[in-house]
Amino acid sequence: MLKTPQTKYHPEPPVQLTDRRWPDRVLTQAPRWMSTDLRDGNQALFEPMDGEHKLAMFRMLCQIGFKDIEVAFPAASQTDFDFVRTLIEGGHIPDDVTIEVLTQARPHLIARTIESLAGCRRAIIHIYNATSPAFRERVFGMDRDQVVAMAVTAVQQVRALCDAHPETEWTLEYSPETFTATELDFARDICDAVTAAWGATPSRKVILNLPATVEITTPNVYADRIEWMDRHLARRDSVILSVHPHNDRGCAVAAAELALLAGAERVEGCLFGHGERTGNVDLVTLAMNFYAQGIDPQLDFSDMDRVRRMVETCTQLPVHPRHPYAGDLVFTAFSGSHQDAIKKGMAARQGEDPWEVPYLPVDPADLGRSYDSIIRVNSQSGKGGIAYLLESHYGLVIPRRLQIEFSGIVQQYTDANGGEVTAEGLWRLFSQTYLDVPGAYRYIRHELFEHRGAQGIRLTVERDGQSQTLAGMGNGPIAAALDALGLPVHVLNYEERAMGQGAGAHAAAMVELAWEGRPGSLHGVGLDANIVTASIRAVLSGINRLMAAQAWQEQAVALSSGD
Repeated sequence: MLKTPQTKYHPEPPVQLTDRRWPDRVLTQAPRWMSTDLRDGNQALFEPMDGEHKLAMFRMLCQIGFKDIEVAFPAASQTDFDFVRTLIEGGHIPDDVTIEVLTQARPHLIARTIESLAGCRRAIIHIYNATSPAFRERVFGMDRDQVVAMAVTAVQQVRALCDAHPETEWTLEYSPETFTATELDFARDICDAVTAAWGATPSRKVILNLPATVEITTPNVYADRIEWMDRHLARRDSVILSVHPHNDRGCAVAAAELALLAGAERVEGCLFGHGERTGNVDLVTLAMNFYAQGIDPQLDFSDMDRVRRMVETCTQLPVHPRHPYAGDLVFTAFSGSHQDAIKKGMAARQGEDPWEVPYLPVDPADLGRSYDSIIRVNSQSGKGGIAYLLESHYGLVIPRRLQIEFSGIVQQYTDANGGEVTAEGLWRLFSQTYLDVPGAYRYIRHELFEHRGAQGIRLTVERDGQSQTLAGMGNGPIAAALDALGLPVHVLNYEERAMGQGAGAHAAAMVELAWEGRPGSLHGVGLDANIVTASIRAVLSGINRLMAAQAWQEQAVALSSGD
């Protein structure tokens, strides 16, 4: 039994806003977004990203459409300092993107931070100091005036250093850390002192970020605090009001949405909500909530699987299969009643009709996804489910997305044939689907070679009854094989497994492929004693399945149009 609660954080009493306006407002446009994946998100990882992964993440954030990206705490480590220099000296920052760096309000850290930005065309300097009573009294041993002086002195130093480098367009961001546990009048006073010290004007705005450093109360109280600040700040026309909600109570998305109703203009967070403790606000969910309400989020998640895979690769943290909009299973219905309603909704939709399909708030195709209706795949099915039967009887462990895809094929089979499917029947169906795939290409043999540090391949395949030997180069056998085939296909995921032990063991290669310019993806599987051969067989399996699916779709379109 939980003991009697002893609240660690004591928020101020609810804000007295008898004429609060935010409950009557509706969201009509997306906020200005700021990604802190490379700073707040990165510092919370078991193993922080190296330079290569940080650069890959930065490029993806730019492609998605983020214009403000917090890239580092350059005074905290040489690694972060060097990454900022890499972005600037390597010319990796697009013209419409502003990088942001964080520093505490301490003189030597500020100087090092400005040094890291030498030569940058445009930058945001984000300084912060904690302002709540617990920090003032127990950590700093300061009174209110001394804490204000700390912030103002830091701003004055930043301003002087920035003025010495007019070649860079500078923006100041200030955060009264622990805002949600700070008295409102004091939060206002320190923010006003900061904007005065910077000389904020409508053409030289300060970003005031009001973070829920620790989420300690309900989202409506956070919204009240934001509206109070919005209405009481001096120089409001010279301020961009930003919020940075954390998720300690699991309410960060709701808190951010209500804060925007209350006057906030900018939101800071991470893709999929990474960050300290329970994380920052989840920008994927928040942006897609706008999209689901018919509002352009100004962020491009039309290839959600690519975004998810990049984040999982860079952070080594999995995205939950039931994660809103992005999880592997969010467009998958196990329930028969759900499946029936979804199918009827899709069948009734014509042309450009508004999206009104039961149980699906957005069209999966808009995210590069597809709807999967699955039967007999969970723990209630047969002797433990399709994946269990394949593993226990044949030693084949298949990844989750392949499980979902194959389950749909099993569903079609059971719909047509009825009855239970035995383990032997599942294996036969799996082999027909993935291993003995008829199509344009049939593997004959291959030969690998090295050339100038790259992997080369001479791949012999049978196509249309004729043997062809194709050559290609890449950074590995799979890339070289795809280059040899010369098709606009890219690999979304690759996994390999051992089947059995000893001399008779086989390798299983499983690859998820997508055809450039076409929504969705399909898997290919290859088995062989040699893992490279198994991988090439898997690629050919996947390509044959993609080509067959495309031919079927074209035939269906032709029939529906009466051609």
